[in-house]
Amino acid sequence: MAAKRKTLSVDKKLKQLTQLQDIHTQMDKIRILRGELPMEVADLEDEVSGMNIRYEKLKNAIEEGRTTIIDKKHFITDNENTIIKYDKQLNSVKNNREFDALTKEIEMRKLDIQLAEKKIREAEFSLSSSENLLQQIEAQMKDVTSNLEVKKSELGHIVAETEKEEQELEAKASEIEEEIDPKLLAAYKRIRTSYKNGLAVVEVVRDACGGCFGKIPPQTQAEIRLKKKINICEHCGRVLADVDDTEKDEDFIPASALKKQAE
Repeated sequence: MAAKRKTLSVDKKLKQLTQLQDIHTQMDKIRILRGELPMEVADLEDEVSGMNIRYEKLKNAIEEGRTTIIDKKHFITDNENTIIKYDKQLNSVKNNREFDALTKEIEMRKLDIQLAEKKIREAEFSLSSSENLLQQIEAQMKDVTSNLEVKKSELGHIVAETEKEEQELEAKASEIEEEIDPKLLAAYKRIRTSYKNGLAVVEVVRDACGGCFGKIPPQTQAEIRLKKKINICEHCGRVLADVDDTEKDEDFIPASALKKQAE
C-alpha cells in the first residue's frame, strides 16, 4: 500500500516549487551551454547517412552501366560474326527467296548493331556523369564527416564536463518531484513547457511578474507575502512564489532624508 502523502502548508509547497524551478533553471543553463551542438551533430549524422545511401546507389548504377556496355559489345560482336556468316551464305543461295531472307536478316542484324551502339554511347555518357558525381560526393562526404567529428568532439567535451552535475541535478529534481502534489506538479510542468525560458515559478520584482513583467497589484503582492494560497500571474499564468523587496529597500529614502533634501 502506497504511503499517504503529507498535507503541506502553502509556504512549504511554494518552497518545493521554487527549489524545483531553481534546479531546472540550472539544468537549462547546462543545455544552453551545449547550444545547438546536439542538433548539429544529429543533422550531420543524417546528412552522412543520406550521402552513404546515395553513394551506394551511384556505385551500383556505375556497375550496372559497365555491365551494360560489356554486354552490348558482346552483342555487337556476335551479330557481326553472324553477318559475316550470312554474307558467305549469299554466295551459295539457290533461289531468290533464300537470297531475300538472308539479306533481310543481315539488315536486321545491322539495325540491332546500330541500336546497341547507341545504347553504349548513352551508357558511357551516363557512366561518365555518375563517376564525376561519385567523386563529388566522396569529397563532400570527407568534408561533412570531418565536420561531424569536430562537432562530436566538442559535444563530448561539454558533456564530459557537465554530465555529473546534470545527473546530480536530475536526482535532486526527482526527489523533490516525489514530494510535490501530483496535480501541482502537472500544472508546473505544463506552465514550464509553455515558455522558452522554462520559467514556471517566479518572484515579483519591482511590482512586476518576474516572467512576463506584467504589473502585479499591491493587494496581490500582499497576498503573496502571506503565503496563504498559491497566486498565479493573471497575465502569463506563472506561479508567483514571493515578492523581492530587495531593490525597493535599496531605493527607499527615509522621510527625514527627504526633508533635509528639501531644505
